[in-house]
Amino acid sequence: MWKAANLLLAFLVEILALGVFARWGWVTGGTTATRILLAVGLPVVAAVLWGLFAAPTANRGQIPRWIVKILVFALTGAALWSLGHPLLALAFLLVVAANLAIIHTQNLQP
Repeated sequence: MWKAANLLLAFLVEILALGVFARWGWVTGGTTATRILLAVGLPVVAAVLWGLFAAPTANRGQIPRWIVKILVFALTGAALWSLGHPLLALAFLLVVAANLAIIHTQNLQP
């Protein structure tokens, strides 16, 4: 149950990151076309990078996996902060850090 709960939390923060990227893209875009492009494009780019390098089935090595994870989650925190939610950004980053530490130390990879 511990493994399932932590893996579920990992999945939820990954999905939340995509939603934050979409929201940030919509809010920061100037024209409607730019808003749509950013709101759709940023989550797609993040998902593709995640799938290629950070997903459990990706075979790109441990270093790229951690670089992509740190990059995606740090940018999510920065996006939350820039959207005017600094406490939410810090809470998100703390939850992510704790979850990644548990997964790594307990070897909970699926």
